Amino acid sequence: MLSLFILTLFALGMGRYPISIVKLGSLLWHHALNRDMGVNDPSEFVIFRLRMPRIVVAMLVGMALSGAGASYQCIFRNPMVDPSLLGVTSGAAFGASLAILLSMSIVLIQVWAFICGLAAVLATMLIAKAVRKMGDRSMTLILCGIVTGTLFTAFLSLVKYAADPNSKLPAITYWLMGSLASVSPAEVNIVALCILAGILPLFFLRWQINVLSAGEEEAQSMGILTGRIRGIIIASSTLMTASVVSVSGMIGWVGLVVPHLARMLVGPNFTILFPTSLLLGALFMLTVDTLARLVFPIEIPIGILTAIVGAPFFVFLLFRGKRGWA
Repeated sequence: MLSLFILTLFALGMGRYPISIVKLGSLLWHHALNRDMGVNDPSEFVIFRLRMPRIVVAMLVGMALSGAGASYQCIFRNPMVDPSLLGVTSGAAFGASLAILLSMSIVLIQVWAFICGLAAVLATMLIAKAVRKMGDRSMTLILCGIVTGTLFTAFLSLVKYAADPNSKLPAITYWLMGSLASVSPAEVNIVALCILAGILPLFFLRWQINVLSAGEEEAQSMGILTGRIRGIIIASSTLMTASVVSVSGMIGWVGLVVPHLARMLVGPNFTILFPTSLLLGALFMLTVDTLARLVFPIEIPIGILTAIVGAPFFVFLLFRGKRGWA
């Protein structure tokens, strides 16, 4: 928590328009007391209209993706799954790209991304229910998720093929890279509400999820309604992931990397692993977003930086080859 607080202060003060720690403290103090320091003060505008919303959303995005990733890895008992498993990311990308192609506003782009992300997961669930194969339900869901994701990826390719290469295609491509540069204060409350609505059920069901990770038979023997718990996990994770993609675009690897880092620190017990993943996710995303703003002359999309970090870590996991992760 202390590291997150210090990093937040650093991110608030640093940027193209640097603000000293004394000035920053004064601004925060006066804002907390609802005192106006003057309409012409550019520092106040930079802090509370530009950087603060972006920092809050960055932490929420990290919490959502890492929490969803930890939950999926737990119920599917697979260390290599992430929040995009059931097709939500592909669906949201298709929805946003279609909205950009049709010249919709930024609000409608986010709405379409959210709706199509939910629709993709719903399609996965319906296909899995229609198949009704005997055997591992988790594997059936994973396979159906791959099919749905591939289908929506194909739809996305059609949209990009039909887009104007001089205007629409660059906009679609940039959105798919992932960025928090366009986050506005008006979006913070909506994003926070959706993400918290997904986090809270998972937080209060931590011990049931922990038992479910040991196996469905063991969980049922303890009186846990495994089907209901699995449905709540999928619904909550989908809500969080769709909310993230709708506001920030496609940001990969966070839901894979951060839960593993948390597991290395506190072990596989989900009651401890989940809140640790939330905290590390917020810290990770805020770090990456701050680096994207400060390190390079031109801001680098966050999706590129998370991939640069996540891909080597994935290779590390393959070489490590450790079993008994849960």
